[in-house]
Amino acid sequence: MRGVAADIAPESATRNLYIETYGCAMNLADSEVVASIMATKGFKTTTDIQTADVVFVNTCSIRDNAEAHVWGRLREIKHQKKTNPGMIVGVLGCMAERLKNDLLEKEQIIDIVVGPDAYRDIPKLIEQVEDGQKAMNVLLSREETYAEIVPVRLSSNGVTAYISIMRGCDNMCSFCVVPFTRGRERSRDAESIVNEAQELYNQGYKEVTLLGQNVDSYKVINENETVICTFAQLLEKVALIAPDLRVRFTSSHPKDISDDVLYIIKKYDNVCNYIHFPMQSGNSRVLKLMNRTYDREWYKMRLDKIREVIPDCGISTDIITGFCSETEEEHQDTLSLFDYGKFDFAFMYKYSERPGTLAARRYTDDIPENVKGRRLTEIIDLQHRNSIIKNTSEIGKTHIVLIEGTSKKSDLDAKGRNDQNKIVIFPIENYKKGQYVKVLIERVTITSLIGRIVEEVKF
Repeated sequence: MRGVAADIAPESATRNLYIETYGCAMNLADSEVVASIMATKGFKTTTDIQTADVVFVNTCSIRDNAEAHVWGRLREIKHQKKTNPGMIVGVLGCMAERLKNDLLEKEQIIDIVVGPDAYRDIPKLIEQVEDGQKAMNVLLSREETYAEIVPVRLSSNGVTAYISIMRGCDNMCSFCVVPFTRGRERSRDAESIVNEAQELYNQGYKEVTLLGQNVDSYKVINENETVICTFAQLLEKVALIAPDLRVRFTSSHPKDISDDVLYIIKKYDNVCNYIHFPMQSGNSRVLKLMNRTYDREWYKMRLDKIREVIPDCGISTDIITGFCSETEEEHQDTLSLFDYGKFDFAFMYKYSERPGTLAARRYTDDIPENVKGRRLTEIIDLQHRNSIIKNTSEIGKTHIVLIEGTSKKSDLDAKGRNDQNKIVIFPIENYKKGQYVKVLIERVTITSLIGRIVEEVKF
């Protein structure tokens, strides 16, 4: 199906749209949907806020400092609006859904507030602002997936792209605001996802990442309530598009990742051997307070199964330290399971209470900040030690790498990722973005593998 982005040519656009995106890959995918919707109304995206007729800030509420960044940026945009009083400023996404009217009242420069399920309504909301009113739509939906909208790829490298396969989350982890800001879980139909991936491949893209708050619970159900497509089946459909189209996915919930998914990863060379596998805590009591629905031993068992089926699988994780009532002994449990996991990399945070969540209503945020900070430092230090050991073991090995562009430090060096999602840096020589090459690893850092090309990979 042709998407709405095809309905207007960029050269016929008469107004400029500037979008800043904060937070996760889901937010970036949403910004691309918004750009597509706006394109049908004569807007083209710009990277220069000074020339913008409309400025959107797509926001994240996952932690307090994420919202603090947005508030700081809105204060900066206030100065921009003084020199361009006709500029329309909108706040999109999770902060819009969480704070609603508070945004309009706290920052007078904000004209529009739009939640994640109301992006189709943006053109009408802009008309309301142009008529002199503030405008807001934060209604959540049980059906909206934006399935037929072809995203405008923002700041695209032309090689890798995200595909949103589902929206919302039903897990209700006690620390998490996502179910309240993104609503209930619903999946896109498989055909629209495969078509989007096929079109990206036709345009020259070489890698797609399937996105969802919990991709493993993806399912399409027919009118008889029968599951007609699981995530494992969807993954296989996308993998079959072409052998040189790499397929990744994020994020997984440990309770839902099935053996079927593991065997699909093993079966297809172009499905990357990488799983993001959030742990959150290594203590069973804390996991229960978090409402994660698994315990320490169960998580350990699933880690073992991943490595049994896919021995060279790259695994990353999430950790929250200092959750409500966490004792020193329970922190040690987290360190020991974290060390057992030997993760390739990790997203590590201090617990940040989010208003409206189950934890905020039920538990006291009683761990002092200095204790949270010290525990987080211990986790980070352990991860750094494990990362350097794991990366050092790659010296002398070759990896197939997709060239995504040049390194931030030098245009003479290429940057890409291997199958396990590790950053690889190497001299670009005469090779180009979008090519697959074999790279011999000669040295490493905590975050990267560094080497040289030994040959191009042909499919």
